[in-house]
Amino acid sequence: MSFSLKLSRRLLVAGAAVLSATAALAQDPQPYPQPGQPIRIIIPATPGGTTDILARVLARHLQDSWGVPVLIDNKAGAGGVVGATALLAAKPDGQTVMMVPSAFGVRSAIDPKLSYDPLHDIAGVGLIARSPSFLVVSPAQKITSVAQLVALGKATPEGLNFGSAGVGSTAHLHGAMFAKVGGFQATHIPYRGTPEAINDVMGGRLVYAFAPAPNVMNLAKSGQVVILGSSSPNGVKFVPGTPTLPQARTPGYDGEDWFGTVVSSKMPKAYREKLSKELARILQLPDVREAFVGAGAEPVSSTPDQMDAMLRSYITDTRKLADEMKITVE
Repeated sequence: MSFSLKLSRRLLVAGAAVLSATAALAQDPQPYPQPGQPIRIIIPATPGGTTDILARVLARHLQDSWGVPVLIDNKAGAGGVVGATALLAAKPDGQTVMMVPSAFGVRSAIDPKLSYDPLHDIAGVGLIARSPSFLVVSPAQKITSVAQLVALGKATPEGLNFGSAGVGSTAHLHGAMFAKVGGFQATHIPYRGTPEAINDVMGGRLVYAFAPAPNVMNLAKSGQVVILGSSSPNGVKFVPGTPTLPQARTPGYDGEDWFGTVVSSKMPKAYREKLSKELARILQLPDVREAFVGAGAEPVSSTPDQMDAMLRSYITDTRKLADEMKITVE
């Protein structure tokens, strides 16, 4: 009887140890990142845009510090939906992440037919930057002020054409809000990416467009576009003397574009936190900060929980604004 009890106790202790080890393995099945395995960063935008530029800066440093290949995979389309679909199709082991612009938040707010729940299936790693957006026109328009553009809009019954990197992009929101606050009609023309929209501003096929600093600063310096204003008071940090547009005072409207990193919500939280801390460290490096500022973006960082909270708030506020302006995905 005594021997049986002792044996039973030993079996219980051994069983508990096995269960504990199994639970530990389930929580952390392998080191992160996996040695020798590449990390893929999905960019839901075309090459040459701000998201792409910033991601490549971080990818180079992440590759150096972690000693694994870091690959950029551009999957543009539908305001981030194409990229998010690819992200969620990948194994949630932390080897696939996505760098998103605020356009991802706009599309998440206005598209009721998404095949995924952006607040349940997507999890934040952290912010990486914030950037003002600039209103630009072609020099051929002979428009040199916001007031002149608004006057042209009011004098054009059929409305002004403006473009963006697609329905539900941040620039779509900025452009529609500008027309609403200015009191004139405007027609949105969607493009595959911001560079394509700016090309059509220069070609005269669009009257105006909004774009982050990297897409327009050099073009403005060379006289190919005219910058009329910024969606954020921080615009003067990158283009001195640029006036802040009236729409920036609209409650619930975030005039700055933001950029962040997200993953599948099935990715272990410990992996998210490790990646977040490493990106925050990289963002403090002098050459990274210089590269970001040179690209018209102010480097910032956050914890995964802060990123999640920001995304929830942004989607909620943007949904209200989009409803007011009747911005929908057809």
